[in-house]
Amino acid sequence: MNKNVFTYKKSGVNIDSADKFVNFISKLSSKNKGKKKFNNIGGFGSISDIPKNIRNPKIVASTDGVGTKIEIANLIKKYDTIGIDLVAMSVNDLIVQGAKPLIFLDYISINKIDLPKLKSIIKGIQKGCQIAGCELVGGETAEMPGTYEKGKFDIAGFAVGILDQKKLLNKKKIKEHDLILAIPSNGVHSNGYSLVRNILNKKKINLNKNIFLKNELIKPTKIYVDEILRLNKKNLINGCANITGGGLPDNISRIIPDKLCANIDLGKIRTLAIFNWLKKFNITDKEMLRTFNCGVGFCLIADSKNLQKIKKYFSNRFKPYIIGRIEKGNKKVTLNDSIKWI
Repeated sequence: MNKNVFTYKKSGVNIDSADKFVNFISKLSSKNKGKKKFNNIGGFGSISDIPKNIRNPKIVASTDGVGTKIEIANLIKKYDTIGIDLVAMSVNDLIVQGAKPLIFLDYISINKIDLPKLKSIIKGIQKGCQIAGCELVGGETAEMPGTYEKGKFDIAGFAVGILDQKKLLNKKKIKEHDLILAIPSNGVHSNGYSLVRNILNKKKINLNKNIFLKNELIKPTKIYVDEILRLNKKNLINGCANITGGGLPDNISRIIPDKLCANIDLGKIRTLAIFNWLKKFNITDKEMLRTFNCGVGFCLIADSKNLQKIKKYFSNRFKPYIIGRIEKGNKKVTLNDSIKWI
């Protein structure tokens, strides 16, 4: 073979490896397909049925990634849960408006096709879709030598959901005297990892030798789909918020109507061990609240008469509890007291 001949493979892109990965995804998807008609993996576009039992269907779409949490996965060489995070970050946004996740697509960009790593990632994505009750219908894998350093990759997710217009959760349903309920998070979820990694680097903490941190920082984001959709079906909630980037204040403010205010008692927040650990590194309360979920992964806004009914839909670990109320006011969010760090 002439060594001077230019090929795509010599440039760092291996189409054969990419084809093997697509074949793996196709087989994995087929096992979880059930009675669905269409086999979308490998085609140019995906085809999906619109559920027939929805009278006034509205489509809701969302996209997100997992940020620099992928560097934690790289550091400890564990890739089988990062895909759950990817699904969670999109579907948890869909349910804020009451939409049932229907389909999911992924995008993976990587320095060089690494089949074991990619297979682990896609298995996590498939598991996340199962938890969320949606179907992985396609995606894209891009081998990009020169753009990413050796071993580096990034992932993005795209979710589409559907709802009956009558079940749409919006600001109009939120009213004065409604309760603000916190649903516990599963940990750091997928926000604030640049700050976490900065602490690990500056303090020279070896993550592979610290079992507590290793387990906590790779925990997948909690998917709240099942609980929220059941609550909305029973008309038990007036609104909700996914607590991601920007923390509790920023995300709650996005759903509060004009002339109303979310009055939150920070002293009632039940923090988790990982946030108490982070707080020890001279991070202000304000910075903690705007960077991390601090133990509150999702919020509900509901009439007080529905509180006990709402609690029945959750396991003890994720049972909602009161952290505030909706009151009259021109300021979207008011924070009272302070978080009680342990």
